Amino acid sequence: MKRLQAYKFEILPNGEQVRMMRKYVGNARKVWNLALARQEKNHEAGEKFTNAFGMNGWIREWKDEFPFLCESPAQTLQQVMENLAKGYTKFFKKTADHPVFKKKGKSAESFRFPEPKQFTVDQTNSRIKLPKLGWIHYRNSRDILGEPKNITVSTKSEKWFFSVQTECDVDQPVHPATSMIGIDVGIARFATLSDAIYIEPLSTFRKHEVQLAKYQRRMSRKTKFSSNWKKAKARVQKIHHRIANVRNDFLHKATTTISKNHAIVCIEDLQIRNMSKSASGTIEAQGRCVKAKSGLNKVILDQGWGEFRRQLDYKQAWMRGDVLAVPPHNTSRTCPACSHVSAENRKTQAKFKCVECDYENNADVVGAINILNRGIKMLEGQDTADASAGCASTARIACQVNGATRPSATRTHRSDLLSGYSPLPCAVGIPVLSA
Repeated sequence: MKRLQAYKFEILPNGEQVRMMRKYVGNARKVWNLALARQEKNHEAGEKFTNAFGMNGWIREWKDEFPFLCESPAQTLQQVMENLAKGYTKFFKKTADHPVFKKKGKSAESFRFPEPKQFTVDQTNSRIKLPKLGWIHYRNSRDILGEPKNITVSTKSEKWFFSVQTECDVDQPVHPATSMIGIDVGIARFATLSDAIYIEPLSTFRKHEVQLAKYQRRMSRKTKFSSNWKKAKARVQKIHHRIANVRNDFLHKATTTISKNHAIVCIEDLQIRNMSKSASGTIEAQGRCVKAKSGLNKVILDQGWGEFRRQLDYKQAWMRGDVLAVPPHNTSRTCPACSHVSAENRKTQAKFKCVECDYENNADVVGAINILNRGIKMLEGQDTADASAGCASTARIACQVNGATRPSATRTHRSDLLSGYSPLPCAVGIPVLSA
């Protein structure tokens, strides 16, 4: 099968190359804003949406009006039109918000060469060749596998990076594990597994919060856009960059270990955007407990639950496993022994005790067990539907979960899994990272 994968590296340009790349980024932002303004003007006039091919014709007009656009390679500006057209397509399908104008320093700053003939990657000498920029050295930390398809150059925190997307043929994988697990994400514990293993939270933003606030105060005292203000801003950006890198490293280690040890992962289908909304309300209807909710929102976003799920999705897909998202309601209030649902079952944050059958356990472990049980029910329902439709994919393998024989996931390749799901973890443990 074919696999698309991106490899990202830091590049080491000289001063002239940095100045040119800044021009490319600025020109891409300029063209985006011009095209977006023209699309809105056409819409107000009752005209139809112009596709990417039509917008490419606008670039020729703008080059006469703004000669500095000629300094950028034509492919980078045409790619901006492609991106804007895709943004409008998603907006029309109601899967994304309306495209917005870009402001310098407030949005992602990058440009892309969409075809492999436009760039060269020399891994032996750790360098890449880009149009009008020439050869640029990069920090070669690993081999790039597959055929390069496109390359994106971006900047963040005064550093420059390139990301090359490749396509390679790989053999159909066979997942090394046969177990099924439920995961409950939280704040006191980042993730708790249904076999009682848990991952301590990293809380990287909280650890850097005091230092970040200090440099933000220094920045606020500077004259805006002065040289000292720019230096203070660079320092703040550097701290934010470090926070993001530490969090991303932590999430990659955790998701890699989980995906290697479990063929099917069940998680809650959380609406994180709604969970982290502000409670300030409006002028007419003031919110309640605004400060407490603001602190909770900060902690939720610091955990990176959305990125955790995204990484699990693609890593399980690569290993031919599966991720099941189950409804999250009452997972921490339902007794896994007698199925009794009550708010009284969980009187404290950490302790669960059923008022009906006196079952006791850690509340997060109970939540993970309930998530696993709901995943099992989802699989049973899928297999039942397949059987009633007469599908050929109804072949089952015996899987032992909580002492019962269960069918495997319909999206997991059952013929490649060994019989017998085990709730016990494999030899590789879940990493518990410290500062």
